[in-house]
Amino acid sequence: MIEVRSAHKRRGRRVLWHDLTFDVDRGETVALIGPSGAGKSTLLDCIGHLDTFDAGTIRIDGVLAGGTGRRARLVRRHHLGYLFQDFGLVPDMTVEANIDIARVAGRTHLGDPVRTAAAVDRVGLAGRATDRAHELSGGEQQRVALARLLVKRPDVILADEPTSALDAVNATMVLDLLDELAATGAAVVIATHAVDVEARATRTISLFGSDG
Repeated sequence: MIEVRSAHKRRGRRVLWHDLTFDVDRGETVALIGPSGAGKSTLLDCIGHLDTFDAGTIRIDGVLAGGTGRRARLVRRHHLGYLFQDFGLVPDMTVEANIDIARVAGRTHLGDPVRTAAAVDRVGLAGRATDRAHELSGGEQQRVALARLLVKRPDVILADEPTSALDAVNATMVLDLLDELAATGAAVVIATHAVDVEARATRTISLFGSDG
């Protein structure tokens, strides 16, 4: 599903990684590990077509995004789902509306109110669909982001330190749902410092750098 070949990335004079090659298959959960500054978040951005390699290639489901913005947008729309540290929600929009943003993927089931309600219930936010995102706690906002993934069911999920600001209950919910999505065939890549997250991954990729 994810194919990275001979990837090279610099930040100023610093080399984050050089000649990095790996694959992530459907159903795998891969943890990106390494010290702060190793380029874990940067690698996630490159896989997610939010940033580009200085050299090397990335294919998602065989599609090479190349340097064109349009092709990268299509890859993001049709294949990718994100779980950001800052949750990636629109603060003034409701829980329901934030989840329904996933309909931009262009899949016919998206925006279905029954499916959205089921996702809200699944993440423990029943009765909160009309609340504004800014009214929720951090853990609740991460649950909304998870519900959006449950609705979209992307082929690739990219999670950047998804449990770092959460209590144990919310962190467990995040990891359980990521496991669930992987079990349905998603390729999951997580940048993390957390030992418990690393322990639940199928395998790890170690990065060592000085920026990222």
